[in-house]
Amino acid sequence: MKRALTLIGMLFATCMAGSITAANATEYPLPPANSRLIGENTTYTVPNDGRPLEAIAADYKIGLLGMLEANPGADPYLPLPGSVLTIPTQMLLPDTPREGIVINLAELRLYYYPKGQSKVIVYPIGIGQLGRNTPTMTTSVSQKIPNPTWTPTANIRKHYLAQGVTLPSVVPAGPENPMGLFAMRLSAGGGEYLIHGTNANFGIGMRVSSGCIRLRPDDIKALFSSVPKGTRVQIVNEPVKYSVEPDGKRYVEVHQPLSRVDSDDPQTMPIAISSGLQKFMSDSQTDAQVVQDAIVRRAGMPVIVTVGETAPVEAPAAVAPQGEQQAQPQTEGQQPANEAAPKLVQPGPVYSAAN
Repeated sequence: MKRALTLIGMLFATCMAGSITAANATEYPLPPANSRLIGENTTYTVPNDGRPLEAIAADYKIGLLGMLEANPGADPYLPLPGSVLTIPTQMLLPDTPREGIVINLAELRLYYYPKGQSKVIVYPIGIGQLGRNTPTMTTSVSQKIPNPTWTPTANIRKHYLAQGVTLPSVVPAGPENPMGLFAMRLSAGGGEYLIHGTNANFGIGMRVSSGCIRLRPDDIKALFSSVPKGTRVQIVNEPVKYSVEPDGKRYVEVHQPLSRVDSDDPQTMPIAISSGLQKFMSDSQTDAQVVQDAIVRRAGMPVIVTVGETAPVEAPAAVAPQGEQQAQPQTEGQQPANEAAPKLVQPGPVYSAAN
């Protein structure tokens, strides 16, 4: 599926692992400085209740595209009842200072390291859509704004006017405001970029905004209450993370890279191999072939790549219930010839995807 999903069409809206429970933040004990592996993956059997994949992802604080990376055979709208989904709640911490807020655009996650506490809290996020990219930067929180208003820029107003929609010059605070109920302004870029909430139930874990970082309402409320003004914020774009753990095990975690143009397919577009990753792959204790397989698969989950301890990297398909034909895994790096990327739209006010 293309990461640069077009927002036209319709979608239903209705633990050493950290503590992972529905509607609560995903909180992990902070590992030692020489370790980056946190959490454990789990599974979920889809009940026969008609819930969309987005709702299941929200229960486990996972973004929609993260769920689809881990479960490429799953229906992005209504997963098959009885299917067993992988919940990707194991990850490697980004290779950054463990301070303040760290956002990895490629994995569509925000990491918050509360000062003086041995834990990290992880949130799924929405980021800038193709052509309105969220930039990498190191900055800080310059302003905290409860009940923000939204003033659409001239370009955004022009964009919607071309579609026959006239936006108000200012959207007042409240439940119809696409910025949600809480916002934190970043000092870089003249204050143009914010971390804020949303008035919709869809779009987290996707590229949907005009460059800001978007969280689900409960998540932004919790983050807003915890983050002081002046907190360091680092935004990186790391599709490949790797680590040598204290026990000697080697891991690599590969995400689909961000599209650069509309024709890019993040499942097959090349991933740049850094000098650090080249050194990691050339080490005698690393199974370089398994690393290459992980780069092709792009499952968004850590894979053991230690020589002699690896397992085949396969694309899991949703497991069909008894009596029904099981979904077949896709050929790695290819889209089915007759399958186009689904067209998804965010419900709510027509301007809800604007920030």
